[in-house]
Amino acid sequence: MRVLAIDCASEACSVALFDGDELLGADHRMLGRGHAEQLIPMIAGLPDKGKAGQIAVSLGPGSFTGVRIGLAAARALALAWGAEAFGYPTLALIAAMARAEAGDQPVSVAMTGGHGQWFMQNFAAGGAEVGALVSLAPNAALSFAEHDLVAGTQAEELVADRGRGTALPVWPNAAQFLHLPKEALTAQLTPLYGRAPDARLPQEASA
Repeated sequence: MRVLAIDCASEACSVALFDGDELLGADHRMLGRGHAEQLIPMIAGLPDKGKAGQIAVSLGPGSFTGVRIGLAAARALALAWGAEAFGYPTLALIAAMARAEAGDQPVSVAMTGGHGQWFMQNFAAGGAEVGALVSLAPNAALSFAEHDLVAGTQAEELVADRGRGTALPVWPNAAQFLHLPKEALTAQLTPLYGRAPDARLPQEASA
């Protein structure tokens, strides 16, 4: 069965179409902003306009807007195509990409978060989560990262500040979707924001 993978939870926006283990086409762009305008044309540029029987989309954490855009696109296409939609955590994909490049070993993931914080999570060899996803200030992230191998957008800074380890500075890429362990996939398309939203209801703001 064909699978369309979508990841636009970070500054990067990427799509990929697979037929079994074969990558039929992919597009990866560093946008910063503009995911809403670019995502659908990127999908349409894939073979057969990206049509697939299954759709896998990043749940975050990352940009609140980017996460919502990806989920909205996945839900709409699944409805239009009669396809199944699945979600996966962004940090799990980063960990899988790191293991594919550096060998199957434990990895700590450090990604840019909000308000100067970093999204952090530790993964065992094989891809199992070790502890929960957290959002931490950079100084707290140094001790939270358990492993020598650190991957993600803040990997270089963390390894440099910690003074040890190996950094893999990578952004999520849907073309690497097949490296994800099957256990990372979920039918629950619930966003993983990683921290509380910035916006507050008026009664909360005045409390």
